[in-house]
Amino acid sequence: MSELQHANFGWLHAPPFPPACCHCLILEGNAGLVLIDTGIGTHDIANPTERVGQEAIETAGFQFLPAMTALCQIEQRGFSADDVTDIVLTHCDPDHVGGLTDFPEAFVHLAAEEKQNLDANNSRYQRAQFANRPKWVTYETNDADWFGLPSRCVDTALNDDIRLIPLFGHTHGHCGVAIQTECHWFLHVGDAYYLRGELDDPQHPISKLAEIRADDNARRLESLAKLRTVISQAGEELSYCGYHDVTELPDSIPGFDQITENA
Repeated sequence: MSELQHANFGWLHAPPFPPACCHCLILEGNAGLVLIDTGIGTHDIANPTERVGQEAIETAGFQFLPAMTALCQIEQRGFSADDVTDIVLTHCDPDHVGGLTDFPEAFVHLAAEEKQNLDANNSRYQRAQFANRPKWVTYETNDADWFGLPSRCVDTALNDDIRLIPLFGHTHGHCGVAIQTECHWFLHVGDAYYLRGELDDPQHPISKLAEIRADDNARRLESLAKLRTVISQAGEELSYCGYHDVTELPDSIPGFDQITENA
């Protein structure tokens, strides 16, 4: 079974909002590496306006820090871009897919609904980030039960049980990514919540921003309710994290102030 590692592949900071991370996962196995989302990539840093767009840069507060990219961090671990065999995406927002072009040989897995959303030229996506024509693998069939929710089994080079968990609403094809570990399941919820506090407080202040950013806010709220139920019922059988809540990063990962001071 592969080793599950946490990583932060980028920072967003648009004051007065606090810094937000790009909390991704790395699965390391004998056959290579699988990434769950890719954060801000090297090509974004080289051509930020073309790749991300000035409005998104200013609104979300993209920080273009070379040392934070997925490519840089896996190279620091002794790997190369070719060692990344597969990338599993929660969705295709610019802060989640910037690293795709750094791994041109990887297969890119996502829900069929999300690929349709991308192909429909939804304005939230940046076409330049997909100009290298990723090797898409899409999933449209719910083929397994997961804690009472439908799931879609993802076929990667690693011998691991990885599933897309439809949590639609933030985008039309947004999914969580569930990974079977030796002891329990781990769920990356993507942007199903921005802050973990939303699970306990339906009126959390960040919910206003989540509503604005949702393709379908009613479905987003339904997905969040499903997530609350699963987490409550699964107990110790399930661990989880979101993409942007810095409090969910392991202590070993440097914080925003540490990174920017050394940049």
